[in-house]
Amino acid sequence: MFLCVLVCRAAASADNKQSQRLERQFQTAVSQYNSGQFAAAAAGLESLLQDLPQSFEVHELLGLVYTAQSQDARANQHFEEAVRLKPASAAARTNLATNLARLGKLEAAGEQFRKAAALEPHNFDANHNLGEFYIQAGKVADAGPFLEKAQKINPTSYDNGYDLALVDLLTGQTNDGRQLIQSLLREKNTAELHNLLGEIDEKDGKFVDAANEFQTAAHMDPSENNLFDWGSELLLHRTLGPSIEVFQQATGRYPNSPRLWIGLGMALYSRGDYDLAVKSLLKAADLNPSDPRCYVFLSKAYDASPSQADEVIQRFQRFAGLQPKNALAQYYYAMSLWKGKRAEDPTLDLRKIESLLSQALALDPKLAEAHLQLGNLYSDEKKYSAAIPEYVRARELNPDLTDIYYRLGQAYVRVGDKEHAQQEFQVYQERRAHHLAELDKQRAEVRQFVYSAKTAPAARP
Repeated sequence: MFLCVLVCRAAASADNKQSQRLERQFQTAVSQYNSGQFAAAAAGLESLLQDLPQSFEVHELLGLVYTAQSQDARANQHFEEAVRLKPASAAARTNLATNLARLGKLEAAGEQFRKAAALEPHNFDANHNLGEFYIQAGKVADAGPFLEKAQKINPTSYDNGYDLALVDLLTGQTNDGRQLIQSLLREKNTAELHNLLGEIDEKDGKFVDAANEFQTAAHMDPSENNLFDWGSELLLHRTLGPSIEVFQQATGRYPNSPRLWIGLGMALYSRGDYDLAVKSLLKAADLNPSDPRCYVFLSKAYDASPSQADEVIQRFQRFAGLQPKNALAQYYYAMSLWKGKRAEDPTLDLRKIESLLSQALALDPKLAEAHLQLGNLYSDEKKYSAAIPEYVRARELNPDLTDIYYRLGQAYVRVGDKEHAQQEFQVYQERRAHHLAELDKQRAEVRQFVYSAKTAPAARP
């Protein structure tokens, strides 16, 4: 019996020493992880797994270490094992969910986020993380209830409050979003909250309030995004002088931003400064030659200011070469070569223009403007029988192009069809009287650009 007691004591002592050694090794790995020595921590933890293959703590920490090294696939193995060992751990499921999202496995990530929230329904992080996941997955309406629940648990949370206000904006609950942002501003006055409040005011049609909020955000944080939002808000509502000033300051601060130069070009064009508008749009085209939005406005500005013809033509030629399958690119190139009546220009190659317009129509047979211009080309060459079908097709595709009716009427006169000519002229007069003002069309195009170029507010990580 005495010998047995000695043997048991010796074994217990050995086990205790082994346990202490493993604990020290684990704590060393924790310290290495906290100090950023990830490779050393990973080596130590991999060694520990040989002795503790069923340790939840080792698998969980090793998953975090590999995540810190952007080795998400390796991390996922250990996060999955940690969940298997402790399926009731909401934190373990959250880590697994976050890693699955990084791997692009959104459906599996959502399942783990939901299980974490179900395990701890009154846990702030579980509800906030699930709400934010839904925002990132584009399921904004699903995010609201969980973010609201998290906000009730912790009403002072800035990040959750921002996300909830963002959801209110996107789902049209603007009054709730405004009240929440105003509450957050009393606790933490930030540029991003003022910018988000500007978005809400804009959506509610409170344009003056929106401009003031965008201005405040830009003064607090003159980022490229805040300056663009401020300048474009002024541009949308025709406050052209201040809009130009904002865009000029913005392009000085961020000279490599194409959208700022486009914004400046549109503001200058809207005020009638066509030469300067062309210069700004040329700058935008050089910064991002493949962006089709720039060329829409460059074509308009060039119509009013052809003095920089060579430079403009070069940009449209480059755009057509970069996007040979883009019908508009070929159309813009054709129109840059041929502006109005230039028959007196000995270098004008009408066959080149005809070829480009035909190429544009081959790429997009429904491009009404190309049919109209091809008809104009044939009319200039007195080929009225060829022009009439182009005008008719353009009218079918876009009856709002008022100029079609006048041009078609002229072509009918030339071929001796006075009855049809009179009908087209009559429609032209009616359309001209009731046609959408050019200013309204321009505003619609500006709005389309601004909304496409805006950086949508994003959930806080």
